[in-house]
Amino acid sequence: MEKKIIEFIGGPIGVNSYLVIDVETKEAAIIDPGFFDNRIEKAIKENELNLKYIILTHGHGDHIGGVPAMLDKYDDLLIVAHKDEAAMLKDGEINCSRQMFGKAIELEADIWVEEADSLKLGELELKFIHTPGHSNGGMCILLDDVLFSGDTLFRMSIGRTDFPQGSMAKIMKSIKEKLFKLPDNTKVYPGHMDSTDIGHEKRNNPFV
Repeated sequence: MEKKIIEFIGGPIGVNSYLVIDVETKEAAIIDPGFFDNRIEKAIKENELNLKYIILTHGHGDHIGGVPAMLDKYDDLLIVAHKDEAAMLKDGEINCSRQMFGKAIELEADIWVEEADSLKLGELELKFIHTPGHSNGGMCILLDDVLFSGDTLFRMSIGRTDFPQGSMAKIMKSIKEKLFKLPDNTKVYPGHMDSTDIGHEKRNNPFV
């Protein structure tokens, strides 16, 4: 099983979006498409991908801004999100999309997942870890030795907890009891800023 990850940075406040590809089958998912532009479209075309899923680590506007355009462009895409994120995704005020884009983006997932659920992408297996604290239904996605951490864990930082649904106690619990139990060499691809690894954050993150 060989995977390929392509990172894109863009949107109103510099969100990281990731194409995750099963190299053998060319099945792909995009994680947190906060925007959609010709870079993403070009990568999908050049790699001859069968884009199957939009996976949302959480529902804030900067992470969902590109979803409507992607649904218009590609047929049969399925949206995947944690079940506890339903209220945020469905409300353009709570998810702040109206403030960011001047119009509400309100979504319904096709696949609602829970803690320890998994999803096959070709021969790859994506595992979902519920990490509330930044939002009620925030989640991380584990793929072998790679973690897509959304806005839960950043390099030398953590997600904000001053938004509606935010909780410092919950995000600390999520990080310490779930993410920091992963192997130290687990590569972390966050929703903003640079990549890191679990070992570095355990030793150096000043917030935890």
